[in-house]
Amino acid sequence: MATPQLATFKVPEINNEPMVTYAVGSADRRALQDALAEMDSQLPFEVPCIVNGKPIKTGNTAKQPLPHDHARHLCVYHEADQATVANAIEGALAAKAEWESLPWNDRAAIFLKAADLVSGKYRYKLLAATILGQGKNAWQAEIDAAAELTDFLRFGVKFVEELYAQQPARNSAGAWNRVEYRALEGFVLAVSPFNFTAIGGNLPGTPALVGNVVVWKPSPAATYSNYLIHQIFTEAGIPPGVIQFVPGPPPEVVAQAISHKNFAALHFTGSTFVFKKLWKDIANNVDKYRGYPRIVGETGGKNFHIVHPSAEVKNAVLQSVRGAFEYQGQKCSALSRLYVPSSLWNGEFKTLLLSEIAKIKVGSPLDWGNFLGPVIGRPAYDKIIGYIQKAKEAGGEILIGGSGDDSKGYFIQPTVILTKDPRSVTMVEEIFGPVLTVYVYEDSKFEETLDLIDTTTEYALTGAIFSSDRKALLTATNRLRNAAGNVYYNEKCTGAVVGQQPFGGARASGTNDKAGSTSIFYRFVSARSIKENFVGLEDFQYPSNLV
Repeated sequence: MATPQLATFKVPEINNEPMVTYAVGSADRRALQDALAEMDSQLPFEVPCIVNGKPIKTGNTAKQPLPHDHARHLCVYHEADQATVANAIEGALAAKAEWESLPWNDRAAIFLKAADLVSGKYRYKLLAATILGQGKNAWQAEIDAAAELTDFLRFGVKFVEELYAQQPARNSAGAWNRVEYRALEGFVLAVSPFNFTAIGGNLPGTPALVGNVVVWKPSPAATYSNYLIHQIFTEAGIPPGVIQFVPGPPPEVVAQAISHKNFAALHFTGSTFVFKKLWKDIANNVDKYRGYPRIVGETGGKNFHIVHPSAEVKNAVLQSVRGAFEYQGQKCSALSRLYVPSSLWNGEFKTLLLSEIAKIKVGSPLDWGNFLGPVIGRPAYDKIIGYIQKAKEAGGEILIGGSGDDSKGYFIQPTVILTKDPRSVTMVEEIFGPVLTVYVYEDSKFEETLDLIDTTTEYALTGAIFSSDRKALLTATNRLRNAAGNVYYNEKCTGAVVGQQPFGGARASGTNDKAGSTSIFYRFVSARSIKENFVGLEDFQYPSNLV
């Protein structure tokens, strides 16, 4: 029996979640410390797959290490096997009709409740899981697992309300035109990364909010925080089967999902290499599908700061330190290429940059004084150290850092490389670690340097322009029009906020579908136009047929 809609509902006013500073002596710091101590005392947790609302323990287990103390583990999780993935897909499809037909205001209420659970009841627990399991300090965990995740959920409801309100502007006499936004026919596969707990919630949450069912494969290195998000979704009222939680080996789980005839969309954040491979695999499977799958992805970055001779030096330096080294450079948007004019570099820029980086403390995220924590794991550590060695061998000068210590955790010192070759390896390839490469250009070659930035890498995610000269800002913006999906003036190239700076890049950085805006929701709906005629015909002929 259909549920009657007895009013036109308007969602509550939405604002960005206020961020907690965790100041010394504050109640919030004490609460987070207590949550960390409680979680640490219970390690390791056991995490099952969740299929149709039930825990599934396959017996094939893997571990999520603590990156700051890799001998210990945050959780042991059961990996989804072939039968579990098959059950997850079929269970999601079985849950689809009821979920899609749920009145919009009821779906909205579920997600608004999930947001309140994140910002309230589960805030410190989510932060503790993110700090321990993903190596973030308190502030980086706060802006991610508390504020951004809450914003994704709340603003998502607002964006979908705006989407549903997009209706035909004209109606002819005796007729009514309208559009409905159907969920996709089939299921969505969400593949989320380790570096943002918020993305873990957003990748399955976005398609689910518009009535889709989702099979969610979380990153092995974020399994526990993502499991908590699934618990939050369940507590908020998302029915069993709508979001299936299937941790496991990425190649096997993903391959099985994208080979299914009812695969409808991929929502992905991760490496460019993997995304390109999945695109090819989906193309090879296209004859199996009921329709053409949507492919939505945000991948890598090789992000830049270009400093104009007119720039305010202290701001450009401090923004660059934050942009390059917050969360150990493990952000898709992290600063990796810094272009500085020789007049500033040989003035105070170099000295100030190195003196500020020298203040950075590296170590366990449980020590509140540490600005940098560990990189996520062994493969990341070896890759980053390998790139530093490649830079040395190619003639790059290590100005600071360049070393690491993996004896207990995966710690790498913040590193600055000075290169004379603007197309050297660490200016071209994504590193995903605390490594910044600087190229000094002649002041007279500002516009040539813009062209260099635009053509050096395959990526186009974020960039920042530092200048007090409006003409220089506009020149750089125009010359770099396709070099980044998010551009900042006199501000670091990281830190996009939901509802303020829709996020995404193009070229090898992804499909630029702009998470944190209405745009992303269009990718997970299939519109249907409806015309209703109120007045019947009296004759089949048109006036032009009459003689």
